[in-house]
Amino acid sequence: MAHPKPIAPPRIPCQHCPLRRRQTFRDFNSEELAFVSRFKIAEMLAEPGMSIIVEGEQNPSLYTVLSGWGFRHKILEDGRRQILNYVLPGDMIGLQGNVMAEMQHSVEALTRVTLCTFEREKFHTLFRDHPSLAFDITWIASREESMLDEHLLSVGRRSARERAAYLLAFLDTRSRAAMEGNTGDHQLPLTQQHVADTLGLSLVHTNKTLRKLIDGGLIRWRDRGTQVIDQEGLYRVAGWRPPAESERPFI
Repeated sequence: MAHPKPIAPPRIPCQHCPLRRRQTFRDFNSEELAFVSRFKIAEMLAEPGMSIIVEGEQNPSLYTVLSGWGFRHKILEDGRRQILNYVLPGDMIGLQGNVMAEMQHSVEALTRVTLCTFEREKFHTLFRDHPSLAFDITWIASREESMLDEHLLSVGRRSARERAAYLLAFLDTRSRAAMEGNTGDHQLPLTQQHVADTLGLSLVHTNKTLRKLIDGGLIRWRDRGTQVIDQEGLYRVAGWRPPAESERPFI
């Protein structure tokens, strides 16, 4: 199974990381920046459809998404897939496998993804010597838990139309924040199969559900994904609004 490939030098120094310039993310102080610069050992490239991490893998590499989209998922023995969440710039991948015995889910690239790769052996050093970064790791894990709580509520209690509206509103809000400055003709790079596998619906049911949102003037479906054209309308249908957040950490 294909894994991310190293990018030939030069790589982007942490001092010039494009994520640091975005208002969404909190910046490092000089001591933190020096450690993260030593912690990062490479950049990797994953093409669409490539596995970044595979369920059952032990002590995988630790990554931060620098650019692109991916998704976390699990697959049943008969091949049915459940997409758990999506990963965007600033998100961390592989934390579970560095803390627990092995990864409990897989991560696949949805678009071309560039990853910052960190040295596993220095992970404990981060907790020992840099409590502010250790808190950031805890914040990242807690935020992922809160998102999964909302996803579970959606799959368990929202109607199909409400689920679809929530998913597209959630991803549109997250991606606009993470990809600040690149929002012209903004699209979510999802196929209807991705939506179906996230919502726990059949492809036929998903198609009918998305058609209702299209007919309602809330979204526009394109060959390469979805464009949200009425974000407030999606919020109303879903009965959800994004939580207020201050600057979020990343490693």
